[in-house]
Amino acid sequence: MISSHILDTHLGKPATDVVIQLFDAQGQLIGESKTNNDGRVADFNLANIQSGQYSLVFYTAEYFNRFDLDTFFPKVVIYFSVNDINQHYHIPLLISPFAYSTYRGS
Repeated sequence: MISSHILDTHLGKPATDVVIQLFDAQGQLIGESKTNNDGRVADFNLANIQSGQYSLVFYTAEYFNRFDLDTFFPKVVIYFSVNDINQHYHIPLLISPFAYSTYRGS
């Protein structure tokens, strides 16, 4: 399973209604969702995943525009590897208008 969570460190709250797209190694869109009221996407409704390379694209400009905030990063792209299909891959994102960070969550 692949999931994500976005926290807005500038406003100190979860980032809601942010579009996140999931792509496979060939750049094929395989999933899309929006963050919920807690800033989370529990999964991308995939029947199964395979070992390999993936990327998540977070559309942050639309989120910050709602608060009349300019952002230096209109979208964030995170590339990651799935090595064991039996594991849960949680990719959190911490954002502010001029910075972001990520890590492998649990």
